[in-house]
Amino acid sequence: MPSVLITGVNRGLGLEFIKQYAAAGWTVMGTCRDPDSASEAQAVAATSPNLSLHQLDVSDPDAVNALAEKLKHTAIDVLILNAGMMAERTGLGTFNAKDFLQVLNVNVVAPAIFIQAFAGHVAASERRIIVGMGSTLGSIAGNTSGGMYSYRSSKAALHAIMRTASVDLKDKGITAIAMHPGWVVTDMGGEGADIQVSESIAGMMSVTDGLSLSDSGRLLTYAGGELPW
Repeated sequence: MPSVLITGVNRGLGLEFIKQYAAAGWTVMGTCRDPDSASEAQAVAATSPNLSLHQLDVSDPDAVNALAEKLKHTAIDVLILNAGMMAERTGLGTFNAKDFLQVLNVNVVAPAIFIQAFAGHVAASERRIIVGMGSTLGSIAGNTSGGMYSYRSSKAALHAIMRTASVDLKDKGITAIAMHPGWVVTDMGGEGADIQVSESIAGMMSVTDGLSLSDSGRLLTYAGGELPW
């Protein structure tokens, strides 16, 4: 039975990931800051014996390393770095350093620490895949509308991390990619988004299932297309 570890599963994309992977029969491990208050994730776990929830603040490196130690004998076929955030004030003239740095910590530093801590777990698996939750908003070539300084820069940095990891982990046979989930109807994406979360997750799972080492270092969409850096 293949295994997947997903960060940030209390809502949105992460919640749908655990629903669909659990329904597909995978061994699923999900993290969130407060599992006890994550009622929807707990409801999935109550009917899915193949799903376990783990308390984790991804911005705490010591906690990430402690979870890696706890799971040191667990091979992880697919690691999905989903946890992320967006600051409220993000335009020129409105953002501040504190909020900006928090976005960078959660969206950039935390995934890098996670890759460092869990590369061995992924290398010990059969599929050996790491997916960073990228965004078209992190595409420098595709930026024609401006704004959203902290989120755009954090996702561009995450893309660089995934590309770099694809080089550094190649000898371990690990495929590392960034993937854009689409503009999804979630708390972060808003009600005006153009695709439902179930469609996005089904698409990303399909793309992930078809990956090979030759895909490592790419920036893909949930539909399998490729975005410019």
